[in-house]
Amino acid sequence: SGQKVCYGSSKGSCYKLAYFQDLSRRVGFQEARQACEMDGGALLSLGSEAEQQLIENMLQNLTKSGSGVSDGDFWIGLWRSGDGLTTSSACPDLYRWADGSTSPFRNWYTDEPSCGSEACVVMYHQPTANPGLGGPYLYQWNDDRCNMKH
Repeated sequence: SGQKVCYGSSKGSCYKLAYFQDLSRRVGFQEARQACEMDGGALLSLGSEAEQQLIENMLQNLTKSGSGVSDGDFWIGLWRSGDGLTTSSACPDLYRWADGSTSPFRNWYTDEPSCGSEACVVMYHQPTANPGLGGPYLYQWNDDRCNMKH
């Protein structure tokens, strides 16, 4: 259940957003990753500011369409393996894209990644939340526990 949107030629990028209003249908990081791979794709890798903007526009269109999309963060394909014993200064460099791409682009929310037991990354989508120090919780990235349901 998600709409597939393709851009450009047949070699252009295709994206599929899956949003579940029903909390019981939301999944952890590995489940989301497997679902994408079973669908012939991969969890989203973001290669640039332009691609980030493209995804933000897709989410805005989805929200405007009256499809009932409200608060709910989206898993992206960025994660950190390891035992969680990393020093906080080294931690941000340990994040890798699940599909093997090497883009150095990051769009962390203020004071993220917080590391520790949080090793999988979501794109914030909390339109009704009061803004924090980094502004609204919309589209920036946050590391979260991998077993959280998004």
